[in-house]
Amino acid sequence: MLGTRGSELARAQTRLVENELRAHWAGVTFETSAIKTRGDERKGEDTIVDLRGGRKGLFTSEIERSLLARKIDIAVHSAKDLPSELAPGTQIAAVLPRASVDDLLVAPARHDLHSLPVAGIIATGSVRRKHQVHWKRPDLEIVDLHGNVPTRLRKLATDQWHGIILARAGLERLGLKSNGRHFRFEQREFFAEVLPREIFLPAGGQGVIAMQIRSDDDHARMLVESINDFDTRLCLRAEREFLRLLHGDCNQPVGVLATLNGALIKIQAQVFDLGATAPRRAEIEGPSEDAEGLAGQLLVKINAK
Repeated sequence: MLGTRGSELARAQTRLVENELRAHWAGVTFETSAIKTRGDERKGEDTIVDLRGGRKGLFTSEIERSLLARKIDIAVHSAKDLPSELAPGTQIAAVLPRASVDDLLVAPARHDLHSLPVAGIIATGSVRRKHQVHWKRPDLEIVDLHGNVPTRLRKLATDQWHGIILARAGLERLGLKSNGRHFRFEQREFFAEVLPREIFLPAGGQGVIAMQIRSDDDHARMLVESINDFDTRLCLRAEREFLRLLHGDCNQPVGVLATLNGALIKIQAQVFDLGATAPRRAEIEGPSEDAEGLAGQLLVKINAK
């Protein structure tokens, strides 16, 4: 039994996992259970409340409880929603190949970050994205944006905003590919511009679908390891280790991205301090087999800024 949130995006991501599992295990029956989380009940995907893991626990704690209670066997998550400390007795056992890590500016007219009108209005619920926008366009008004992807697009269609910021991976997994930098949704046309990664460094785990299991469940481990993407999992481990050491879940503005180049891994990070406009930035590169050690070295490097 697979478990996930009930949003359209969560279901779409779980179908990707289920299809891969079915292709590898034709004789096994897979079913999905949609679990309502506190974040879904609040209707606010970027609410910052949680005793254990910042906002992120709002979208994972109920699923983790179902996993530990053996109501489900495999929890499917957007990796960026997972707190850096998982529930005891659980682990990330596999991931699918990473999708795009980019953020998109989605707007009713064609704009990039620099061409937005002076004092224009941008909507986002992400603390990280708010700081990144303010860093380069302090004149813009930034308003809160909550709800799932379709809800956010409907709000953009009706509110007097100049744009919203969304993850490219989420749009594409819902079938909203911005071919030619525009797409249609419910009879409305929207324009999508990729935001520069040197400014909008993504959240740790962005674009990654993670499968969490009970640590003692060897059967579930065998199933999901057959579809694991080793390179993506290695990069995710590096990003999550940096966040764990920083204690930087979603209520702290942090961007971190690990990329592989042959036998080398490069990790880049941004950390916005309270009251600071520009982030502290650093990067490190070294042997991929030392990914988690490099994450620790990167933290030392960025703390020296």
